[in-house]
Amino acid sequence: MLDYLLQIIPTIADGLKVTIALFCVVWVLSIPGGIILALLRLSKLPVVDKIVEAFVYLMRGTPLMLQILFMYFALPIMTDGAIQMDDSTAAVVTFVLNYAAYLCEIFRGGIQSIPRGQYEGAKVLGFTYGQTMRTIILPQMFKRVLPPLANETINLLKDTSLVYVLAMNDILRITKSIVQRDFDISAFLVAAIFYLIFTFILTNIFNYLEKRFSVYDE
Repeated sequence: MLDYLLQIIPTIADGLKVTIALFCVVWVLSIPGGIILALLRLSKLPVVDKIVEAFVYLMRGTPLMLQILFMYFALPIMTDGAIQMDDSTAAVVTFVLNYAAYLCEIFRGGIQSIPRGQYEGAKVLGFTYGQTMRTIILPQMFKRVLPPLANETINLLKDTSLVYVLAMNDILRITKSIVQRDFDISAFLVAAIFYLIFTFILTNIFNYLEKRFSVYDE
């Protein structure tokens, strides 16, 4: 049993390259995307607000797997091949759009939780809207949204397994192929341990950030 585990662990670990790469790219791109969408929703332009609201509703109201399949298979057909992406690009674009929509609502709630007096105080001091957001509002917003941001980050790690539908060699696809080849479910246990390890790391990072920022509330 131990020999078999030592044999399959490196193979499953190869899938980490795809999983971690997708996770990092999506996380880095979806955060600014979510902030931009949140600011657009809070703008004083009703048309822009409604368009972003409809986009967020669409992304949150349909399954992520359906969105992946649509982006990779249906979109090229609908556009007669004008828009066609490889599996990696389709996965990244779909994940970024989906998670930017979720983060939009988290960030919007965080921004709206900041007292209006801070905006007025910044205006009195001569701050522009951009300066107020960048130096006063957004830093406080990030501190307040850390718990839901942590949840979405962990969800993103787990959701990366959905790319197996595009035949990308992530952890889940490699694990499934090993189980089907060897008729042994030990590979599922190894994959679960990999996910749990990274979830543990992410949880502790966010716990550290929450404790660090909570010092300034005392």
